[in-house]
Amino acid sequence: MSDDIDLKARRGGRGERRALRTRTSDAMLPNLKRNMPLVEPLSPEEIEKIDDASMSILEDVGVVFRDDIALEDWTRAGAKVEGDLVKLDRGLVRELIKSIPSDITYHARNPEKSVGIGGINSIFVPMTGAPYLRDLDDERRNPTLDDLANFHKLSHMLPGLHSSAHHIVEPMDHPVSHRHLRITYSSMKHSDKTFMGMTTSGKNAEDVLDMCGILFGEGFMEDHAVVTGNCNGNSPLVWDETMLSAMRAFNKRNQPVLCSPFVLGGANTPASTVPAVAQLNAEALSALAYTQVVRKGCPAIYGHYLSTVSMQSGAPMAGTPEISLMNYMIGQMARFYDVPWRTSNTLGGAKTLDAQAGYESATTLMAVVLSGANYIWHSAGWNEAGMHCSTAKFVIDAEQCAMAYRMMEGLKWDDFDEALAAVRDIGPGGHYLGHPHTQANFQEAFFMPTLFDNNSYEQWVAEGSKDATTRGLEKARKLLSDYQEPKLDDGVNEALLEYIARREREIPAEDALNTEY
Repeated sequence: MSDDIDLKARRGGRGERRALRTRTSDAMLPNLKRNMPLVEPLSPEEIEKIDDASMSILEDVGVVFRDDIALEDWTRAGAKVEGDLVKLDRGLVRELIKSIPSDITYHARNPEKSVGIGGINSIFVPMTGAPYLRDLDDERRNPTLDDLANFHKLSHMLPGLHSSAHHIVEPMDHPVSHRHLRITYSSMKHSDKTFMGMTTSGKNAEDVLDMCGILFGEGFMEDHAVVTGNCNGNSPLVWDETMLSAMRAFNKRNQPVLCSPFVLGGANTPASTVPAVAQLNAEALSALAYTQVVRKGCPAIYGHYLSTVSMQSGAPMAGTPEISLMNYMIGQMARFYDVPWRTSNTLGGAKTLDAQAGYESATTLMAVVLSGANYIWHSAGWNEAGMHCSTAKFVIDAEQCAMAYRMMEGLKWDDFDEALAAVRDIGPGGHYLGHPHTQANFQEAFFMPTLFDNNSYEQWVAEGSKDATTRGLEKARKLLSDYQEPKLDDGVNEALLEYIARREREIPAEDALNTEY
């Protein structure tokens, strides 16, 4: 169990409860400050054993960096470079990762929606990368830029989400080579929360960062994190030029990247949970160390994408026990190195929003919050192994994140004496419904989900016998009808559109597809 929090802290008070009661229904929850013990299956000796195994992999096996610039950088840094294979001394790795900040503040264009990660601080971020969606009629189809805008609007309005991410769905009605521009603009325009930036190439990353410079100012970005990039490794033990060039673009502008090995347990890692984590840890450390070669002190995040592979079909699976165990272990390893870390959330392999989707997502959600993850990505909408984003699941997942948020806030003692006084007032055989303490606390005493039905069977039938998908879609339609755009400054908006128009003239339209996980 983690001992870095005070479980008996008396949190909040009457002022906090009043603020909760008067908070508008679409106001963003602040970043989560966890106040619950974490699940930590590794003993200190076992943490050291995984660390030693990972360092041995880096020293003896090495990591391939398929990028000439990275190889030159590693040579200057003192690594052993053999062709495109880089062998890293553990002392060099430890020295490099020491300069990674242990926490990050993400600055949103609305300062009230800036959030922190690292330590006990966590945020929930929607899914990205879906080539299909299930729309407001629950039909599976190709997405458009308008569909992406709707998801960014929903992200803006759902309290449990702290980011609008980036390409929640792929806008198939735009050329691939231009999408990163339109996706970034949609993230900026339709929400004033923090967002992610495309890393589908080094130049695309530079375009995203140029747009961030227009929105926030280049000088501001020198000292403030405003956007997140994701760089996937090719497990086992390979980093390619596309990801490394994007990583450098973010590092040079002092913006954080998720250093994310892509794990298909049993296919590109050993078919055993603990050794798979040892390999993943080596891969993540090699990328984290490289960020500090590019720019010492720039923020970086220990990342991964976790799935296990069905030995019957070869398909990736979600919600399995081993994924939960890996999350618990990776959380301990990230804390051992004192760096923020990312994981994936509410993952499902189901083709519709059915019981399988619910079980898989709930299993993943509980594991990631109890593992102490800081940047909790893919927190809304993910289904069919990421092949589609479900509109209904998107809003239900976001409410589940808000529920997990409440649980991880931990125990609240601020009204303990008043509540015990109510016991004396009511006495045996009475009820508390009309008591002043109940009247003052009923709105926040217990989490009340709006998208689950807890009424009687007769009332459920009378109200139309609606299942979770129907309720989720009705909620999404209502949110979109009530949406009010958080307007960009006119001058900033004009400058962004001019930049997009210029870059679209300069970049040839192509038909290749790029996605991130």
